[in-house]
Amino acid sequence: MAELEPKNEARERVLDAAERLFAQKGYSAVTLRDIAAEVGIRHTSLYHHVPGGKEELFIEVTERNLDRHRNGLAEAVAGSEANIRARLCAVADWLLSQPPMDLVRMVYSDMPAIDQAQAFRLSELAYTSILVPLEIELIQARTRGEIDHPNLGLVAGGLLGMLEGLHAIPDYALTESRQTMAYQLIDVMLDGLRPAKL
Repeated sequence: MAELEPKNEARERVLDAAERLFAQKGYSAVTLRDIAAEVGIRHTSLYHHVPGGKEELFIEVTERNLDRHRNGLAEAVAGSEANIRARLCAVADWLLSQPPMDLVRMVYSDMPAIDQAQAFRLSELAYTSILVPLEIELIQARTRGEIDHPNLGLVAGGLLGMLEGLHAIPDYALTESRQTMAYQLIDVMLDGLRPAKL
């Protein structure tokens, strides 16, 4: 196997491979040998780029992924119309354009496998990067009189779970696009399931 060449480019390849594998399999199921094989290098070469080993690599790619989500969500919302449906659809578009985060697996499998102080820090970063911006959009919509609910944190978490869950539908089972389904879920959340009163 070849050694990594230019340090920045090589490190990015390592980070990309690690992020992809951790997202697909979870922290415990991925080894440094898996990451090295994905990049096409000897696993001992990884320590040159990530001296702290697998845990350091997991923490770094998780931070990078959450930063990308925070920035991407902010840009998506900023580029949409100033109404809650348009903003939630922009959030859905962003989330569906990215590989799934699988936050449930992260909470129950990945975080318990790493240093607990780091796990707590990453959990807080996930909360502030993804859930808080969504909750803020909902709060602003409530202030504008578009929606009303006493627990918008719960609504933000439920919406995020529903949208992320669309990644789990296999392509062969899709009867319409994930985007269409996301928009339908947003409409259900905004309008409810009950028939309109006459």
